[in-house]
Amino acid sequence: GALERSRADWAVAETGIAGPGGGTEAKPVGLVFVAVHRRGGEAVVERHVFPGDRRQVREAAAARVLALLLERVGVES
Repeated sequence: GALERSRADWAVAETGIAGPGGGTEAKPVGLVFVAVHRRGGEAVVERHVFPGDRRQVREAAAARVLALLLERVGVES
């Protein structure tokens, strides 16, 4: 992963279906997974289904992964 390929202490990731197409009943448009991982620590992964159009889903996912990073940095400092 990113931590193995860099000298960073933290890595963040997001993946999902922002739309407008590509969604299914099992994986609807707006489904996003976000993750934060600290070197030597456990990865934290969250599943979300964000409402809105492609831009809104992408913005919500970016905001959530950054908020999760700030939460985890605060917990592990």
